[in-house]
Amino acid sequence: MEEKLIQLAKENGADLVGFAPASRFSREDPIFRIFPDTKTVIGLAFRVLRGTYRGTEEGSTYYQYTTMAVENMEETVMPMAQLRLAMVLEEAGFTALPQRRHQQIMAQTDSTNPEVAYDAIYRDRGAEVQMDFLGTAIACGLGEKGLNGTLLTDEFGPMVRWCFVLTDAELTPTPVKTPHLCDGCGKCQRGCPGHAIDEAGNVDPWQCSVYYNGANGLKNPFMPPDALAGMEDRLQIIAGEAKVTPETARKILDKLYFYPPAQHAYQCAICGMACHVECYVHLEEKGVLTKRFKAPFRKREPWKFSVEDYKG
Repeated sequence: MEEKLIQLAKENGADLVGFAPASRFSREDPIFRIFPDTKTVIGLAFRVLRGTYRGTEEGSTYYQYTTMAVENMEETVMPMAQLRLAMVLEEAGFTALPQRRHQQIMAQTDSTNPEVAYDAIYRDRGAEVQMDFLGTAIACGLGEKGLNGTLLTDEFGPMVRWCFVLTDAELTPTPVKTPHLCDGCGKCQRGCPGHAIDEAGNVDPWQCSVYYNGANGLKNPFMPPDALAGMEDRLQIIAGEAKVTPETARKILDKLYFYPPAQHAYQCAICGMACHVECYVHLEEKGVLTKRFKAPFRKREPWKFSVEDYKG
């Protein structure tokens, strides 16, 4: 059954498949509120095409990452793979329940998700049945936790998205990865255009959201010279040096959308997921990734504008 599921998952776009037995989770884990009879969690990881990051790296085009690496992955590719696996399991007499992120539900009262508009998020609704997606991916043997709080895989580094299928089938567990990729270099922290990652690796979701959506004018080709007019600390915000609160983040975001969202309302990643890119470049230069390319990802010094361009 395991080999059949792995083959089917890969035929439907998954690159990595792992199986976590129920024993790896506390009985208080949300997976048992979602499906109390869970005996195995199947983890599926999908590569984010390296080419979708290149437009932002070069400053040439911006919609590919959001449409192809977020929208189409989350709304088309990943659900299809989950459904195919679930159908095979149910044909064999087992129950199977696909689980992927609900981008608009947050477990915290005053948090946000950079990938969607802050006013489209439901807070404290259904939070008790939101899985720990990173912790569950690690338990499934898909990879390890990076300093910036994302999943790192041997094959693709941080350039992956992932989802799960809960089932009452007992499947052979995949070994949990021994952490070995993240060396704590801090390049993800320094690469963030809004300094949203602290020294301990905690990500401030509002700070991240503001700069994911392009508040750093030094890395935003769509920002007009008079952007954020009238805002206190305007130039500090544009330079990526301002520390925002949830209240100031909302005000900035209301003035910030210079580029349209994708069809399913995913916000455009103007930052180009700089934390992922810097991590990937570092891992590639170290030679620790098993998936190799004919040319390095970073071919020249990263570009940026000057804060002088925004002075009246």
